[in-house]
Amino acid sequence: MARSPGTKAAAAPASDPRTTILDAFLALLAQKPFERIALGEVATKAGLSLAELRASFGSTFDMLSAFLRETDRKVLAGADEDMDGESARDRLFDVLMRRLDVLAPHKAAIRSLAESARRNPFFALALNRLSVRSQQWMLAAAKIDTAGARGAVRAQGLALVFARVMQTYLADDAPDLARTMAALDRELARGARLLGVVEGAARLAFCRRRRDRTPAAEVQAVPPDAPVMA
Repeated sequence: MARSPGTKAAAAPASDPRTTILDAFLALLAQKPFERIALGEVATKAGLSLAELRASFGSTFDMLSAFLRETDRKVLAGADEDMDGESARDRLFDVLMRRLDVLAPHKAAIRSLAESARRNPFFALALNRLSVRSQQWMLAAAKIDTAGARGAVRAQGLALVFARVMQTYLADDAPDLARTMAALDRELARGARLLGVVEGAARLAFCRRRRDRTPAAEVQAVPPDAPVMA
């Protein structure tokens, strides 16, 4: 049907409010503790009404969960098919380094989460549940079995491995992330049997990652510390 002269053209589709809300939430999280972020603050920073905010999210914890799901999606979308012929440990090393690359723009927000988790063990447990779910997808991306009770144990083990690596990552400002890679290499070696990646070493992926980052710094071992849930 022809459009009458007085009919207005359809408006361009608005940007996804969920993306706008998550951006606002992460910006606030980088500035203040998670437990002090109010729903009204998020709405104001996102330029939305409370009604619009509620249509997208039920709570700030929902926003946090959505952020981790989006992180999972980006890691999965960047799968490196060249790693298919490598060992399970190499593949997992590569997947987790991709995850850290995706998280890099949100380092301040992650540091804030880690501090909140240290203060509040109940919040740490809630973060752990989210982390376990994400690590199930990371295992799947590395083509490691996630089915059944054994898969659940692997996901929990990998969540703990990643939490320990995050301690080093949050303090590692070098462009090549040499200290972080050394920590990941070490933690995967420690948890190899639990994670089901005992058949290989991560040296190939480790070395390739180092070549891709500049400047090339000497790898220094970092002493282990208490896990940070992030």
